[in-house]
Amino acid sequence: MYKQKREEASEISNQIEGIHYKTNEPINVYIENGKIKEIKKLYSNRNTKELDIIAPGLIDLQINGFKGIDFNNDPLKLIEWETVTKELSKHGLTSFYPTIITNSFENLQKIFQLNYEYLSKRFENSNLIQGFHLEGPYISKEDGPRGAHNINYVRSPNLIEFKKLQETSGNLIKILTISPEWSTSNDFIKEVTKTGTKIALGHTSASENQINQAIQSGALFSTHLGNGTHTTLPRHNNYLWDQLAAEELSASVVADGHHLPLNLLKIFNKVKKEKMFLVSDSVALAGLEPGEYETFVGGKVRLTHERKLHLHDNSNILAGSAKSLIEGVSHLVNNHICSLAEALDKASVIPASIMNLPQKYGVTEGSPADLIQIRDVNGIIQITKTIKKGQVIYEGS
Repeated sequence: MYKQKREEASEISNQIEGIHYKTNEPINVYIENGKIKEIKKLYSNRNTKELDIIAPGLIDLQINGFKGIDFNNDPLKLIEWETVTKELSKHGLTSFYPTIITNSFENLQKIFQLNYEYLSKRFENSNLIQGFHLEGPYISKEDGPRGAHNINYVRSPNLIEFKKLQETSGNLIKILTISPEWSTSNDFIKEVTKTGTKIALGHTSASENQINQAIQSGALFSTHLGNGTHTTLPRHNNYLWDQLAAEELSASVVADGHHLPLNLLKIFNKVKKEKMFLVSDSVALAGLEPGEYETFVGGKVRLTHERKLHLHDNSNILAGSAKSLIEGVSHLVNNHICSLAEALDKASVIPASIMNLPQKYGVTEGSPADLIQIRDVNGIIQITKTIKKGQVIYEGS
């Protein structure tokens, strides 16, 4: 329940008005020292239809780039980090994990070392970056599960190598996606989990037993469940069902309209429920014009007018997503997979819980004031304001 007593707004450093995304009640959110100090019912003669919805800021655990900036190219310059964080704030992100994929040890070390040097410096919106997601190189070598990852750099889990990369990154590798099909996977998962890095399963052709052992060793979620697979699977026994059936395992999904058909998304949501969450898996081509491009992630790729991004010579192999996280929210809502409140939680509160971030409590008193204001315009969710730790970092017209 919201507090009913009245209080002078001047006593609070900041406040916003809107509709609570879960209760649909008009509220005043009072912000102080970067946190939500108080939430009160809004007393106003304004038409509530004029108020924007107040929701938690979006959190993307898997994003390879955006608007022409590729996290997997040469280490970004400071101006590029400033540009991409500003651009992502326009799409409602208040936290994200730049995702680095399979590469040689030397190249990964270079990427982490130089990026760490830049990220150690404070710049506008630098607090959006929570750490890195390393997707690979310890994944399956098989065609299909490997996806667009370069087979020449795929290898078995190597704890010594990972520790060197972690040290080079300034301990900023917060998520690691691996396949548990390697004989050394379980011991590796146990050791990496001890350091605080979250283990995800992905790009795998592992058996049921290997998947279950990985979960017992500390794996928390599946990376883009339903993708990074063979194009054809056995109808009964396969690694997709095994991950779906594992109650302890959460699952990220890419809801861009191309990675997964609607019925599969519906099934995933029915089974995983609050353990299913959204990632964008967007790459540098997100936000750019359709056409053919040369990329590090997938080599030559094609971006269609429908915003489907696939390998140039194989439309069945996707090379990442060209849509933003908020578009995934719209996709779930418009196709009646879940409510707006549930879809927003899948892009904010649930990933925050996976990473044990304080934002996991959402729009509640005492939580970080990482918020967005949104409105629905003909089925398209528009971001009107993005707030990070109480500071407005984006405001639309």
